[in-house]
Amino acid sequence: MKYAPNPERYQKMVYNKCGNSGLKLPAISLGLWHNFGDDKPHQVKQEICRTAFDLGITHFDLANNYGPPPGSAEVAFGKILKEDFAGYRDELIISSKAGYLMWPGPYGEWGSKKYLIASCDQSLKRMGLDYVDIFYSHRFDPNTPLEETMQALDQIVRSGKALYAGISSYNSKRTKEAVAILNELGTPCLIHQPSYSMLNRWVEDDGLLDTLENEGIGSIVFSPLAQGMLTDKYLKEIPSNSRANQDKSLNPKFLSEENLGKIKALNEIAQQRGQTLAQMAIAWVLKNGRVTTALIGASKAEQVIDCVGAIENLSFTEEELAAIDRYATDGGLNIWAKSAELE
Repeated sequence: MKYAPNPERYQKMVYNKCGNSGLKLPAISLGLWHNFGDDKPHQVKQEICRTAFDLGITHFDLANNYGPPPGSAEVAFGKILKEDFAGYRDELIISSKAGYLMWPGPYGEWGSKKYLIASCDQSLKRMGLDYVDIFYSHRFDPNTPLEETMQALDQIVRSGKALYAGISSYNSKRTKEAVAILNELGTPCLIHQPSYSMLNRWVEDDGLLDTLENEGIGSIVFSPLAQGMLTDKYLKEIPSNSRANQDKSLNPKFLSEENLGKIKALNEIAQQRGQTLAQMAIAWVLKNGRVTTALIGASKAEQVIDCVGAIENLSFTEEELAAIDRYATDGGLNIWAKSAELE
């Protein structure tokens, strides 16, 4: 049966202005980092994307290396675009990135102009697109002049292969430098994509949120659910098909008995708010308007529905915030240190 999107899809979703630009992004965006590779059935991927769009999620975030294998998530999304969203391209924000290993040899990763422009071309081909809305430098490259990396983003935008430029996982210092270069080139930085959750607050310690606000740049935070730790997935046991057991992105050492006890305490706070733990975690990153959109992942459509429910209650009392901090920081679960690659 041919897919027809929900005609009321825009009525409940919140759309936030992205920095000083004229672009609005949904408060919740869908990331295809996990669960869109060749190891997952196409029908499941299709259902996740259809459900997201039906709920007003217009932003789909990818990268050249998403899979497995690398590139397969873009191929899968390209198929969904052709099958389901072909008539709705102008209602979608589609982003991709380049910075991690994609092919052998000296030109297959990091931030050279050679790699970034070739990667963008490959991503467009995999998805069957003429352009992406946002193209990111996926990570800071310490061995390539920052000017070269930013010149590549500028060239990609000026060539029409992307509408906007973004950066991901740059610290505050490098962000200021990158923004200054892009401004001089005449292609302003639209958005920054850092990791951020109530368990991972490096952007606060680093001053990145202040920098983005001062520069008029939007933010899309990834892993607001801390790789699934801030969901009901681990409240009872570690599922066999979870990231912790599949060695994907969550270190099972994080799921100690002590940490699980603190996650359960956070879950109790969420229940008192009338939310699931995932909904509270998403609401927390969106709470004060400093974050434009929270980037979620999903292995099934029901998870998207649950996450979107977060927008029904985005406010917190001082008592709730203090209780969250008691378990998430202050000797609690703030277990992620700033990555060395952010230096």
